[in-house]
Amino acid sequence: MSDLVIVFPLYPGVTHLDFTGPQQVLCRVPGAKIIVASMGGADIEADGLTFTNLADLATVEACDVICVPGGFGTSAAMLDEAFMSHIKRLAGGAKYLTSVCTGSLILAATGLLKGKRATCHWAWKDQLKPFGVIVTEGRVVRDGNIITGGGVTAGLDFAFTMVAELAGDALAQSLQLGLEYSPAPPFNSGTPDTAPPEILAAVTAMMAGAMGDRQGAAEEAARRLQSNGLNAT
Repeated sequence: MSDLVIVFPLYPGVTHLDFTGPQQVLCRVPGAKIIVASMGGADIEADGLTFTNLADLATVEACDVICVPGGFGTSAAMLDEAFMSHIKRLAGGAKYLTSVCTGSLILAATGLLKGKRATCHWAWKDQLKPFGVIVTEGRVVRDGNIITGGGVTAGLDFAFTMVAELAGDALAQSLQLGLEYSPAPPFNSGTPDTAPPEILAAVTAMMAGAMGDRQGAAEEAARRLQSNGLNAT
């Protein structure tokens, strides 16, 4: 395998595990060239870590896989026309369109997920609907060449799924063993269905502040698609 270009486009407010988890796995695929890029190659701060030496997104000519991470900066990213122009350009020519967590909202804002099945973090899934996405449950959801991971930690499940797709099950299983990926969480509270009611209520309340802004951003991004002649609904 050679010349397999995988691009992770970063933006302010990205969640670093959304891309560092998949990057750690995918960088071990033979022949893979991983490009982590931002607008102008600017440093990106994410939850106290600063990512530097990034490629300029505008200079990335094409890729085989685009993987869009999520984060609380999703709302602004969806409405950043310069950033979105590069996402649309790269996604339009990529063999695989992929995302982790709320990165699927950014992908959806290109118009390329209309009528397709995709997933997102549990708290934000409904915000895919203005783009005509068929919201689907699952840690990893595939619809043709569109492969989306759920919230944050689902990025690892997504990454091993991608390795199997790109290089076969044997390599995916070998990397899983080499990285000792054998999840055994100390609590069974990782989904709304399994979390204690009081924990679910507290986390939902914590996220409520961003809910309106992100819903508004999703609706505005969908409106822009419609005004540009790309019907999102």
